[in-house]
Amino acid sequence: MPDPSPKNAPEVDAYIAHAPVAVRKKLETLRSAIRSVVPDATELISYQMPGYSYPGYRFKGMFAWFGLQSGHIGLYLRPPTIQNHRRELVRYATTKSAVHLPFDQEIPTRLVQKLVRASLRVMTDEKR
Repeated sequence: MPDPSPKNAPEVDAYIAHAPVAVRKKLETLRSAIRSVVPDATELISYQMPGYSYPGYRFKGMFAWFGLQSGHIGLYLRPPTIQNHRRELVRYATTKSAVHLPFDQEIPTRLVQKLVRASLRVMTDEKR
């Protein structure tokens, strides 16, 4: 059951509910992986997709997003997170700030958690 607190935006529930049935479980798995690392982060819709932030940092504290794309689920993180983990991401298509998670593969939960931690560290370093 979704957390009813204000940090768990109902809009994210709606975002997932409106996704095709075949990918909803993957979106929930990705959401759970992120929330397991940052349970007290604010969850909201940003750039028309679920995003996570901590107030008080540059760029409104945003450090992770995920979004449904035409052929994959995008996991978006603060640069240089992707660059710093390129060896672990060799089997995924990537950009400077995104990892493309194919629909036909399981969500790599441990890798997602590691990347979210790294993206959060980038935000922590930016505050100094």
